Amino acid sequence: MEIAASSASIDLHDKKRVYRRQGVREYVVWQIYDGRVAWFYLDEGEYKELAANEAGIIRSPVFPGLWLAVNALLAGDLATVLSACQQGIANSVKD
Repeated sequence: MEIAASSASIDLHDKKRVYRRQGVREYVVWQIYDGRVAWFYLDEGEYKELAANEAGIIRSPVFPGLWLAVNALLAGDLATVLSACQQGIANSVKD
């Protein structure tokens, strides 16, 4: 996960090309100034952006149980972010 206020343009363009070339299966960019989180996964050589579900949670297709409560993260509600992470982990253990 990249977290840097000044590097969103680099993360969304230059690094994206490097990551694709290296086969990085997914990556997350937290665009602090834009108040947005972009989570990408590699699909047939191209990155596609994951959308949050109706609860505002993005679930990793690569790492089962890795869930991010995006709206809560952006609102600074870390208790909800932690709860979503714990739910994801618990869900992956069941599978």
